Amino acid sequence: MTHLTRFILVPAVIGALVGLAIILFDGSDVSQRPGYAAAVARAAPAVVNIFSTKITQKSPLCRIPAYRALCEAFPGEQQVQNSLGSGVIVRQDGFVLTNKHVVEGADEIIVMFANNQTTTANVIGTDPHTDLAVIKVSAQGLPVIPELSEEQPRVGDVALAIGNPFGLGHSVSQGIISAFSRSIITNSPYDDFIQTDAAISPGNSGGALVDHAGRLLGINTMIYSQSGGSEGIGFAIPADIALSVMSQIVQHGRVIRGWLGVNLRPQSMPNGPPGLLVTGVNRGGPAHLAGLQRGDFVLSVNQVNATNAYTITDVIANTKPGNAIELEVLRNQKRFRATATAGELPDPQI
Repeated sequence: MTHLTRFILVPAVIGALVGLAIILFDGSDVSQRPGYAAAVARAAPAVVNIFSTKITQKSPLCRIPAYRALCEAFPGEQQVQNSLGSGVIVRQDGFVLTNKHVVEGADEIIVMFANNQTTTANVIGTDPHTDLAVIKVSAQGLPVIPELSEEQPRVGDVALAIGNPFGLGHSVSQGIISAFSRSIITNSPYDDFIQTDAAISPGNSGGALVDHAGRLLGINTMIYSQSGGSEGIGFAIPADIALSVMSQIVQHGRVIRGWLGVNLRPQSMPNGPPGLLVTGVNRGGPAHLAGLQRGDFVLSVNQVNATNAYTITDVIANTKPGNAIELEVLRNQKRFRATATAGELPDPQI
């Protein structure tokens, strides 16, 4: 009996216990599975595919302003340019965020939802400074992308890019947040990108970058690449900036930013406080009318120390046109205060 217990019953009991453990913990509960399927399930329905069509004249003469009226009167042979991208549903009543370059100049915009249904869309407005656009579809009760809570994302957190790469349809790539506040990526003074190594490819533009819970981190906008493909350096416009731009476009048809009319450059001053060197002043602009001159040092703007040009640019942009901009300035080693009246930032000349 002892041998029977040792060689038959004991292994049998152990085997039964192991089998029971496998049954109880076989991973049948989806919430216990590794991965981000739940996050994708929350976010993906709010990401759409965008297909835009632009009709252009084949003749290069039609690109010359003097011949445009003639080309419009006698269209002649035309060609159709197609482009693709992605978008993010941000409101149930049909407002969609995407990139300006995805829909710019489009004669027709087709939006495809996650359930493969399609509809047309109209451009509500664009913002050249951030390459964002708001389009609208005639639909109600749409799935909306979850927004971030008070929890702040960190470098190293998981980032998932959802979009329409190469027109293949809904695709998801995984990476991390590589950095925040990346600037000098474009010519805009409002660059403030999230950098990620999640694969972003042509067609992903305008899609969503989301966190581990499917909440919106940003709007994917571009890649840095020498080959034209994804090389692990992608950029997204932070969600708070994108949603603020969207709100202004919906309300005003454009983004309204304060403007000082001055070019600033960081430069150290020997034995002096940190500041920004005035390298140019727009004639007739707010700074010029307030008495600023080239060669001045701006020490603070609206009580914010001028130690960073991008921070000061945001301070000026967030000043409502018509309101005062208080400046502390250093000229010839003498400090003085000046007050400018904020203008409205003009659109960039393209």
